[in-house]
Order: sequence, then C-alpha cells, then structure tokens
Amino acid sequence: MRHDLHQHLWPAPFLATLRARTTEPYLRGSDLVTREGAFPLDLAAHDPERRLALLDRDEIDVAVLSLQPSLGIDALARAEREELELAWVEGIRSLIAESGGRFRAFAPWRVADGFSGTSVGTSALLDPEAAPDLLAEVDAAAGVLFVHPEAQDSVPAGRPEWWNWTAGYTAQMQRAYLAWLADGRDRLPSIRIVFAILAGGAPVQHERLVHRGVDVRSALDPNTLFDTASYGRRAIELCIETFGVERLVYGSDTPVIDTQPTLDAVRGLGDSVLQILQADTPRRLFA
Repeated sequence: MRHDLHQHLWPAPFLATLRARTTEPYLRGSDLVTREGAFPLDLAAHDPERRLALLDRDEIDVAVLSLQPSLGIDALARAEREELELAWVEGIRSLIAESGGRFRAFAPWRVADGFSGTSVGTSALLDPEAAPDLLAEVDAAAGVLFVHPEAQDSVPAGRPEWWNWTAGYTAQMQRAYLAWLADGRDRLPSIRIVFAILAGGAPVQHERLVHRGVDVRSALDPNTLFDTASYGRRAIELCIETFGVERLVYGSDTPVIDTQPTLDAVRGLGDSVLQILQADTPRRLFA
C-alpha cells in the first residue's frame, strides 16, 4: 500500500464551521482569511471524490490527512478551538469509514479512536508545557506524532508573499527538530514522530552541531522520520545521505501545492527508494 503522509482535506462540517465564523480563521466566499492574510482557494480540492481521483492519478493508495496548525486554530480560545477541531474530527471520521481504507488521519492535538496518530504544531516540542498531558498520552500509547508548522504573523512590510512559507515555516520546523534532538526523545522515548517538510531542512544543521560538540549519532533514531513535502531531489538526497533512506516518508502537502515536482523527484531516485518511502516505512510506522 503506497502512502502519502502529508495531505489536508476539509470535510463538509469543518467548511460549514469556517463559513459561519466572522473572526480569523474564516471563509469569505472562496477566500480563506487567517492571521497571515487572505488567500483564494479552490474549495473543490477538498471534495473527497476529487481527492480520490488525484490519488489514482499519482498512484497512491492511501492519503493520511491532517488539520494544518498553520490555520491558527490552536491559538484560539478553548471553545472556538474545540468547535473547529471537533467539526474536522467528526467529518474526517466519517470519510475514513466510507473510503474503504484510502483515507487515514492524524487527530489534531488529541488521541482519538479511529485515527492513526496525533498531529500537533511546533509549539508542542518547543514549549514542554504547551501540551504535556497530550504528549504523555501519545508516548504511553507508543503512538505516532505528526509535527507541522503553525501560523505565522502577517508577512512583514516589504517582504514578498512567500516569506512566511519559506523563511517562517522552515525556521519553526528546524527549531522543533533541534528541540527534539536536545531532549525531546529522552522525555518521550516511545513516540514514533514524523516531521513535516524535512523538518525545514534540518540535516543541513548537523555539521554545524558537531562544531558545538553535539553527538549527532543520537539523530539516527529509527523512529524519528521526515516527510518530503515541498522538496526536490537535492534536499531529499541530502536527507538520505544524513539519515538513511528508511528515515524518509513521502508527503505531498496536497492541496496546498502541486504534487508533481516532489513526486517526480522521489520517483527519479528509483523504484527501491519509492517503495521504501511510500510503502515500507509507512507500514513500519503504523505497525
């Protein structure tokens, strides 16, 4: 079974809840408004049948869905946050049941029946007090934790629109990975963890860490994984050289970006690498 570990899909109850809101995040027509700004969306990309057709086109059997923390939901008051997260959870739970095994999902900031793991934002690792009970629960269950960038503030004046997506999100992920390397695994020994977007290119920092006396051999933990979303061949090859091919999983960030460039890069590394990233390592992760 070939997996894509990094997809986002908004079920109908979640879309309805976003439309009913008047404060960020909310939908205004087909525009998503968050603290980062307003963004036009193709809402048809969240149609389950269209998503299944895209999986077929890309020769993917299973999409693993998550609710992206970059919407800024985790910063809302508790009642607002619960309303949005539970609307997503219940909608996705129905889609999982109806999909014949083609949809799996990480539950946002919770351990939930019927889900394959838990998704969190980077603050869960950067601030040990952000979600200590949740992380302890995931650890006790030897669960899967998916770490994704959180919302940034609006783009600084004079900076291009891509600033947060490139400078902000990658910096968050690098800090989260370094926190995990420093003491996260020691605190949470049983969690199987997946860092989105290659942890912001974290392998680049390993040589620099050596100059500070860090024993980077601790980074060779087989249960710490990285998804390929948004990257190409050079970055993926660097990760393979640093960690080994078994530490990577295929992720696309559908529908935020086009799947094709990363998929082509992974396929270009050969059938054996494709098999490991899309099938063998996901099978081990969810065992």
